[in-house]
Amino acid sequence: MMRWIRIVFIVLLAILLLAVAIANRQLVTLRLLPDTASSFFGFGGSIQLPLFLVILGAAALGLLIGFVWEYVREHRIRADAQRTEREAQRLREELATTRKEQPRDDVLALLDQKAV
Repeated sequence: MMRWIRIVFIVLLAILLLAVAIANRQLVTLRLLPDTASSFFGFGGSIQLPLFLVILGAAALGLLIGFVWEYVREHRIRADAQRTEREAQRLREELATTRKEQPRDDVLALLDQKAV
């Protein structure tokens, strides 16, 4: 059921994007700098693109910036998780070493077997 809902959603999204593309085919000029700034600096690139490419490109750029921003923001969380996992692994190894080195009492050995 969820698979069909996802397929229907993707098809509707594709139809919507196609409608936006067809409705916005006229060319627009994108300039790197305003006219006054480009004459001051002596350069100013411009390019003509269909409006739908500008709209979709801006949306894609916004998503990319958001993903990178979130990845950088969560770096501390991932680092803490790795540090905690390393500490847990070190403690597991220390526990295994301690269990091997300690002389065992029969009662304690039975209790350890029940716990595992």
